Amino acid sequence: MNGTTARTTAHPVIVVGSGPTGLLLAGDLAVAGVPVTLVEKRPHRVGNLSRAFVVHARTLEQLDARGLADELETAGRTLDRLRLFGRLTIALDTLPSRFNHLLVIPQCEVEKALHRRAEEAGVRFRYESEVTGLTQDADGVTVTVRTADGAVGEELRAAYVVGADGMRSAVRNAIGLPFPGRSVIRSVVLADVRLAEQPESLLTVDTAGDAFAFLAPFGDGYHRVIAWNRARDVPDSEPLDLDEVKEVTRLALGRDYGMYDARWMSRFHSDERQAPAYRVGRVLLAGDAAHVHTPAGGQGMNTGLQDAANLSWKLAQVLHGHARPDLLDTYQDERHPVGRSVLRSSGGIVRLAMAKRPATLALRAALTTFLGVAAPARRRAVGQITGIGVRYPAPRGAHRLTGTRVPDVALAGGGRLHEALRGGRFVLITPGGHAGAGAGREGRLAVERWAGGRRTVLLVRPDGYVAWAADTADAGAVDAALSAHVG
Repeated sequence: MNGTTARTTAHPVIVVGSGPTGLLLAGDLAVAGVPVTLVEKRPHRVGNLSRAFVVHARTLEQLDARGLADELETAGRTLDRLRLFGRLTIALDTLPSRFNHLLVIPQCEVEKALHRRAEEAGVRFRYESEVTGLTQDADGVTVTVRTADGAVGEELRAAYVVGADGMRSAVRNAIGLPFPGRSVIRSVVLADVRLAEQPESLLTVDTAGDAFAFLAPFGDGYHRVIAWNRARDVPDSEPLDLDEVKEVTRLALGRDYGMYDARWMSRFHSDERQAPAYRVGRVLLAGDAAHVHTPAGGQGMNTGLQDAANLSWKLAQVLHGHARPDLLDTYQDERHPVGRSVLRSSGGIVRLAMAKRPATLALRAALTTFLGVAAPARRRAVGQITGIGVRYPAPRGAHRLTGTRVPDVALAGGGRLHEALRGGRFVLITPGGHAGAGAGREGRLAVERWAGGRRTVLLVRPDGYVAWAADTADAGAVDAALSAHVG
């Protein structure tokens, strides 16, 4: 520290990493009244170097519960069909969601909306602050950061720290967690280019022989190209020029659409990795710090945002004294299996798309045919990719709806569930007669009635999943459920 005495400051929560996952998490905590500091080693900027371009239905529902979905839908473009393996068309317009499509929008636009929300909620941003060390004890976590000049080491003290700082997470490394897995695709090329000829589809993706290519619009006249040539396996540091990008695209798509004026080009490799634990004491991981996988299916950013939505309300409950700290263990129980499932599904799509062996090609043909005719299997596949089908484990003996996602149901008086969830609240939906259930829990619980004649009583968590349900319930049962879950 060059002789400079470190300063120690108290922060209830420190979030490391200002990507979409960290921004949503920090914003949620601030909205819930938890002071939060977001530490980011990069300068303050929201650029256009997006890797993600797709927002799926379940993520749009989470963004709707934060008042951001309509704004992003206006900025992006929707797509209600997906094509896999060049033969299978999957319709999304039958999804049981207000967002029965996927939204094509650059990640940077999502980040801008989340950053604005976090800033307005009072998140304290610390840019150009790199985490260089971390220790924890029974009472909290001490994070050491290095500022831009490199001359001052500062110790920040927090009750909890969340590492949302990507695949090379300094937080994960500091707590000694392994990140087992391997590189699946190496020397993937990325470029932002203008096109002389516009593609026929909003998203263009295909494979041919050893080549794969994906095109998506930024909305500013440029397109992102992601392409890979199995026959050209070179280090990420190998220079890349536009001619190579065009060549790989032609191999995969049959044409390069007259690419020109590349404003950015790079290589990267795609890994499949997952941390064995998402929580170690008072330190938690989310997003790419916890799991990384191939870009197939566009599930990366979406999975991280849903990690954040699951974790934020639990941290708020614990820090406000409304729940015991072991509530945080349910983050591991609920999200680790989802991360593992995404690794399998995205990896499976890539392996089938790039199949060369006769046996694998036959398997792909059989699977494509099966999904084309078997509606239940197709619905499960769509539910997996879009996040709509995610269900969390429920305690033994719980109601059949416990742990399930609640659609944006209509409420009496013309409201919607996603509107009632805003502010990070629980929502109790009843047939009527429980209007006084929210007494003493103002600001943390909204009590609503069904718009129709449904009789089930539902307690919906702030992330939109059922915490408790009953087909019939008296005031005592409802109050017991609220005490157990809302505090």
